[in-house]
Amino acid sequence: MQNGTQIPESRKCEPAKYEYKKTSYAELFEVLQSLRKLEIFCDVKLETDDKKIIFAHKVVLASASPYFHAMFTNFAEKNYDLVTMRQLNSTCLQLLVNFIYSGEIVITEKNVQDLLSAANLLQLQEVKDACCDFLETQLCSTNCIGINKIADFHSCTKLLTSSELYIRQNFSKVADGDEFLSLSSKEVIKLISSDELRVPSEEKVYECVIRWVKHELGTRKCILPQLMEHVRLPLASKHYVLKKVVEEPLIKNCLKCNHYVFEALHFQILKSEKLIPQNTRNKPRYGDQVILFVGEVKSELCKRTEWYDPKTDQWHYGPALIEGRGKAGLATMKDNLVFAVGGNDIIDFSLRSVEVLDLSSESPRWKRTVKMLNNRQCFGVGVINDNLYAVGGFNNGGGSLNSAEVFDYKTQKWRMVSSMATGRSDLGVGVLNDLLYVVGGYNYSSMDGLDTVECYHPSLDTWKPVAKMCVCRTGAGVGVLDGVLYAVGGQDGSNIHSSVETYRPSIGVWTSIGDMHLPRRDAGVVALNGLLYVVGGNDGTSSLNSVEFYNPRTNTWTMVTVPMKDARTSARVVAINRPQLFNTC
Repeated sequence: MQNGTQIPESRKCEPAKYEYKKTSYAELFEVLQSLRKLEIFCDVKLETDDKKIIFAHKVVLASASPYFHAMFTNFAEKNYDLVTMRQLNSTCLQLLVNFIYSGEIVITEKNVQDLLSAANLLQLQEVKDACCDFLETQLCSTNCIGINKIADFHSCTKLLTSSELYIRQNFSKVADGDEFLSLSSKEVIKLISSDELRVPSEEKVYECVIRWVKHELGTRKCILPQLMEHVRLPLASKHYVLKKVVEEPLIKNCLKCNHYVFEALHFQILKSEKLIPQNTRNKPRYGDQVILFVGEVKSELCKRTEWYDPKTDQWHYGPALIEGRGKAGLATMKDNLVFAVGGNDIIDFSLRSVEVLDLSSESPRWKRTVKMLNNRQCFGVGVINDNLYAVGGFNNGGGSLNSAEVFDYKTQKWRMVSSMATGRSDLGVGVLNDLLYVVGGYNYSSMDGLDTVECYHPSLDTWKPVAKMCVCRTGAGVGVLDGVLYAVGGQDGSNIHSSVETYRPSIGVWTSIGDMHLPRRDAGVVALNGLLYVVGGNDGTSSLNSVEFYNPRTNTWTMVTVPMKDARTSARVVAINRPQLFNTC
C-alpha cells in the first residue's frame, strides 16, 4: 500500500494521546440558566419575605457562594426543596441568582445599597467589589459621608479608605452639606483632628464646628470645648480671631474655649518675636503646604517668584526677590524661614549675598541677611538642625569648588567646614537622617560629568564616599521622600536624562525606577504630601514650564495639568507652610 507520508519508526508505538480543553464555559452556563428558567432539574426554591419564589440548582448556587455552599452541605436546608431567605427582597435576590448563572449584573443608584448588603450576606465578593467600585465613582460632597458609613457597616476596606480620603480632601464643601450635621461628636473630632484635612484656612474648620454645634444646640453645646481643642486657632489670622471668634457668644460664655482664644492670641505675639512654641494647634495640617519656586526665566534672571497650590492646582506669583539671581540655593529653616543663597547676577558674576523670607510675618517679603564667605553659583544647599550648608559650585575665578560652609542660625555667622574629596558644580544635595548627601555634578578641572556621591557627617566634620549612581548626572535634581534619596534627570555629555534612581542607606546601592515623562536637567525637586514633585528645568533645547510628580505607592509619574506661569531653568523649589498673606510682585 502506497503512503506518501512516512511515519518515523520511533513514533509508531507511542501511546495515543490528544488533549482538548474547552476555551469557554459560557455555553454551559447558558444551558443551566435556560434549565433554571424552565424549572427543569431545579432542586431548590428560594422564597423571599414578600413570598416570591426563585427556582435554582443547589450545586450551581453552592459553587458560586460560600453562604449557599455551607447551607447545602452542613445545615438542615440540604434536605429542603424550599428555603426561606430572610432579609432579602425578591428583586435583589433575583439579580444575584442571575449573576451566579450568567456572570452579569446591572448596578444602579437605586439598587446598589440592597445589592451590597445581599452580596455581603451571600459572600459574593465579586458583586460586593463591583458595588464598591460603583459607589466610589459616585462620591461627591453631598453623599460621601453616607457612602463612608455604608462602607464601614459592610467592612468595605477600599471604599472606606477612598471615601475618608474624599471627605478630607473636600472638607470645605462636605462641611457645608446636610450630611456633616448628622455626624456624631466622635466622628467630627476624628475628622477635624486629622493632619490630612484640606482646608483653605483654619477659619473654615472653626466655622464648621460652630455650625455643627448650633444645629442641635441643646445637646451639643457641652461638646464645644472638646471640639475647639482640635481647631488650630493659632493658625487663623489675628484679625479673624478678634472679630469673629472673640465675639461669638458660644465662645464668650465658655471658660475652656476662652483658653484656646488666649492661646491663639499669645501665639501671634510669640510668632512676631520668632519664639514659636511646639503645639499641635499651631502645626500646619499635612497637605496644607505649597511649593515656592525661584529660578531663571527663559535663560534670563528674574526677581519674581512663583508658588503652586496643589489643592487648587494653580500657580501664583509670590514676593519678588530684592536681587535677581540664577543658579542660586534655596532652603527652608525653622518651618517659616526661606533662604535664597548666592547664585549669579545678570552678567554671570557669582554672588555671596543671601536673602531671607519670613513667612510668619503679617506681610512676608524678602530681606537681606548675612552674606556667605565665598561667592558661589551652581552649588547645593541643605539644612540640618538649624544649620544651613552651602556646598561646591564655582566662583568668579572659575573651576569647580570642593569647599563647603555653614550658616549657624543661632550665632548668625558663616564658617568653613571640611572640603569634599571632589570639586563639584551643578551638583544635587539632599539631607537624609541628618547627613548631607552631594550627588553627581561636573568637575571643570577634569572636564568630567560625575556619577560619584559623597556624604557629610556634621558631628565628625568628615566626608565619606557612598555608592556611585548608575549613570553620570550633571544638573540632577535631588529630593528626599519617606527615607529615600532620589536623583532625578540631569545630563551626561549631550544626553539629557529622563531617568531617575533612588538610594536607601540601609541597602547601600542605587536603584533605577520609572522614567519621567520628559528629560530634564537643572529641575527643582521637592517632596510634598507623599509625592515627589519635579518642576521646570531644561530639556536640552529650551526651558520648561511643566511639572510632574512621582507617587512611590504606585511607581507612576503624573503630569500636573496646569503649567507654571513662566518657563524656568536652574529651578530651585521648597515646600513651605501656606502663608496667610502673600504679597505678589
